[in-house]
Amino acid sequence: QVQFVESGGGLVQAGGSLRLSCTASRKTFNPIGWYRQAPGKQRELVATITFSGNTNYVDSVKGRFTISRDNARNTVYLQMNSLEPEDTAVYYCNVPPSNTWGQGTQVTVSS
Repeated sequence: QVQFVESGGGLVQAGGSLRLSCTASRKTFNPIGWYRQAPGKQRELVATITFSGNTNYVDSVKGRFTISRDNARNTVYLQMNSLEPEDTAVYYCNVPPSNTWGQGTQVTVSS
């Protein structure tokens, strides 16, 4: 199926911002989600976006994260503002429900 490549992670201080990118290997009409997994914790669905741009967020990131989609570029973004140490995780993108995963991109937020 479609392959995803995540990028844009890095090390930031609390209160800072990052923008993650997810590029798909081909055009898809499916909803796409951003997930994250912190050390020792289960993978968590953070945000989703449909082909038409309808979005949903987990409560912990509402008002801080924004998911967007550029269908012409086969790319989904996650703008992360007001980052907190609790946001530290490896972030992945995929089509829910997902059963295979790529490499993800590491986000580390220091206090």
